[in-house]
Amino acid sequence: MKKRGVFICIEGLDASGKTTHARRLVRNLQRRGFDAVYTTEPSLGEIGRFIRKHILQRKRRVPSVMEALLFAVDRVDHMEKEIKPALEEGKIVVSDRYVYSSLAYQGAAGLDLKWIEEINKLALPPDLAIYVDVPPEVVVKRIRRKKSVMERLETQRRVQEVYMKFVEDGRLVSINGNRKKDEVARDILAVVLDFLKK
Repeated sequence: MKKRGVFICIEGLDASGKTTHARRLVRNLQRRGFDAVYTTEPSLGEIGRFIRKHILQRKRRVPSVMEALLFAVDRVDHMEKEIKPALEEGKIVVSDRYVYSSLAYQGAAGLDLKWIEEINKLALPPDLAIYVDVPPEVVVKRIRRKKSVMERLETQRRVQEVYMKFVEDGRLVSINGNRKKDEVARDILAVVLDFLKK
């Protein structure tokens, strides 16, 4: 029987570099002989595609409750169709965003964190969750070029506050993302390799 794989998620503010680092982590692990795969949220499934097209492209945000529920449904779909099958094959699954994104973004919009956790209670907990920490002022400069429903500085600051609570309680491992990409990638890989050794 194959050994169950390892589930890792990479979190961060918009334009913090988490997508770059999630993809890079997968490549770095593959080079070392690990069977690693990249996935993302919103997922590439039907619900995820709906979210990308009808929720994230809007100039004005839909109600936070609607966002949270849609992301929770997409997460179950993502987990059942992509994450669990890959883990059962013994792969290392690296997800670009996961449940902490819902907690941070919809929590920052005023929703109760306990309620968000409740609607996500069927979501498989990650074995390791990494937060790429970049100051809100930096990410807002990076995303100014692109229209985003979440680009305001106050929003990003509130989101960061929620993420930092999870860093403080040990649910997320923080990596300083406000450095050269190579340095950040090296530190993320070191954390993951150290975790895999255990």
